[in-house]
Amino acid sequence: MKPMPSLSLLRAAALACALTLGGPAAHAAIDMPPGIAWQAAAADSDIEAAFAKAKGEKKPVLLYWGAKWCPPCNQLKATLFNRADFIAQTQGVVPVMIDGDLPGAQKLGARFKVRGYPTLILFSADGQEVTRLPGEADAPRVVKLLQTGLAGGRPIKDVLTDARQGKSLKAGEWQLLGFYSWDTDEQQLVAAGLRGELLRQLATRKGVPAETRTRLVLKGLAAGAESGEAATPAERATVAAVLKDPKQARAHVDVLSNQAPELVRALYRQAGAERDATVAQLQRALASLQADKSLSRADRTSVLISRVNLARLDEPKASISPKLDAALVSEVRAFATRMDREITDGYERQAVITAAGHLLGQAGLWTESDALLKANLARSHSPYYLMSQLGSNARKTGRNDEALNWYEQAFAKSEGPATRLQWGSTYFKNLIELAPQDSARIEKLVAQLITEAAADKGAFYERSARSLQRVSDQLVPWATGANAPVLARLQTQLGGVCAKLDGTERSTCDGLLKPKKG
Repeated sequence: MKPMPSLSLLRAAALACALTLGGPAAHAAIDMPPGIAWQAAAADSDIEAAFAKAKGEKKPVLLYWGAKWCPPCNQLKATLFNRADFIAQTQGVVPVMIDGDLPGAQKLGARFKVRGYPTLILFSADGQEVTRLPGEADAPRVVKLLQTGLAGGRPIKDVLTDARQGKSLKAGEWQLLGFYSWDTDEQQLVAAGLRGELLRQLATRKGVPAETRTRLVLKGLAAGAESGEAATPAERATVAAVLKDPKQARAHVDVLSNQAPELVRALYRQAGAERDATVAQLQRALASLQADKSLSRADRTSVLISRVNLARLDEPKASISPKLDAALVSEVRAFATRMDREITDGYERQAVITAAGHLLGQAGLWTESDALLKANLARSHSPYYLMSQLGSNARKTGRNDEALNWYEQAFAKSEGPATRLQWGSTYFKNLIELAPQDSARIEKLVAQLITEAAADKGAFYERSARSLQRVSDQLVPWATGANAPVLARLQTQLGGVCAKLDGTERSTCDGLLKPKKG
């Protein structure tokens, strides 16, 4: 999940505000800023009611998929969902919110093919998917894209078909394609491995507006960095033009901040003078963007993370003590301190401080990262996210007992059925890798996860199903010899849960805790 942008801050008390809705979906308060009349959905009946309302009122549906702890989701709450122009636009839609931890939400995730938090989808009143909005883009950009989609936009699938066939598209349709949320598409329009090639081909079509062409080149190169063909001279010229032009760099800041190393690898397969010159250009462009106060703190944090990642380009990926310029390290330290001091909004803090903790670690400042995260535990509405980061810090730096302690605390403090299975699977992964001899602790944890899955309507769908599958994939190979009885007892427990299910849920459940075929 990538850090998000944009321009405005929430009211200081917004975190305490939650919109509680009546009806079948009112299982819990919705953790959202005020202003938008979100309808919570946790079951198919909630969705059918929302689309019936949309059809009756001749309005599109705007669906938001997120979670309370998710840093990019919190950034949307701090920058987009509280904007007056965005709130005004939602008067013309039926806004539907699916919190991934509402009972049954993960089943809806399977229905709409949403996995990554956050995902924003615009549907026509008759239920056709018009487009997926790029939550990582600048908030004003998202507002404009929503406006374009609302202006009678065709389904993005039809637009893409016409584009691939060389048919003429309207400027707005090209914009929706260029700024489509390819990262949350879940391979509905194109397989992930073919995305880079597709976007680069679209950039060569006649009639593509200049800004959209640039966007398609940047996204296409980044998506195909590992497997795509080498960049063409024209593509290299496009990237060079972006880096020289502050306005273009600002327009595509999300790509530069999130995918700079991928762009470099796509442009140059090997190190050399040309690559070094491009990296230097990137660093200068990013430094300018970092100083741009029109960008959100989350954006500027992402930019600095990108600068550090570029400086680590030739370092081993797992290096915990990277050789960085002293001035850059000092800048990282000062930046993180300033973010911690300046932020007053709870949503923004969850987004930025978690990113700043990662930033400090990437710069090799592990003590400072730990200190920042610990100091913010009491200030976070989802401290278990920070605890998990502390566990990751400890493991990377060889403090295995401390890492397990943090992962255990993170699981104990986690809230919501899907989140608990996800955090539980993370704790399990680290437990079985760092303390495989502790069979009693391992069995107790897995037994608890099975018990919680049995009480969760969405446990055998999407994110929750993947969490359980990860546990299964590591437990089965571990459970040999003296550990075999542990697996047998857990299989018996799970069998009782599976016996109460049917259909897809039964099939998914039955496939767990068994050796893989082949």
